[in-house]
Amino acid sequence: MHRAVGKTSGFDQGRQLARKSRKQERQDPVAMADTALSALTPFQEQSIALFVRASMALSLPRSVGQVYGLLFGTPRPLNLDEIMALLGSSRGGTFEGLKWLRQIGAVERVFLPGVRKEHFRAELNMRRLASGFLRLRVEPHLDRAGTHLDELRAVVDDNSSDAEFQRTRLGKVETWHRLLNDLLPMIKQVAAE
Repeated sequence: MHRAVGKTSGFDQGRQLARKSRKQERQDPVAMADTALSALTPFQEQSIALFVRASMALSLPRSVGQVYGLLFGTPRPLNLDEIMALLGSSRGGTFEGLKWLRQIGAVERVFLPGVRKEHFRAELNMRRLASGFLRLRVEPHLDRAGTHLDELRAVVDDNSSDAEFQRTRLGKVETWHRLLNDLLPMIKQVAAE
């Protein structure tokens, strides 16, 4: 079968349009994200914006705030594919955000009868959110701080002209470490009430 020069079949035209669309998405990811966000309600958009700002203030990945904000602002549980579609985000970023949120207990899995995909909803209990965050983000640093303090003690040079300065600064850090170790249980207690 011979085709006239310059003419393309309907199948070829569809492939060309799909290729052009993928190329545009690679060139303009903001436009692609804006298209995805247009499916969100204003309440969902503002929930996402609020929790993205909160996650950035806590030095967490943006995807953590996006996923939690979406689940917080959505009345029904969502699965991974729905979250990706609504946020216009990649599978990897969405999965990592969801994984982190699950680790601290900020989202819970919801099993829907007859549905194989896992669905998730936001945890609204402040106690669980705070204790999960402290357990995952603060406690590991405090646990390792004792080792780091030992290493700092080991390098204080008593024969140096800066020996007094080094001992003073070491003492300051040891005081901070004790204070944080004393405060953490109280913070957990307050979060539990």
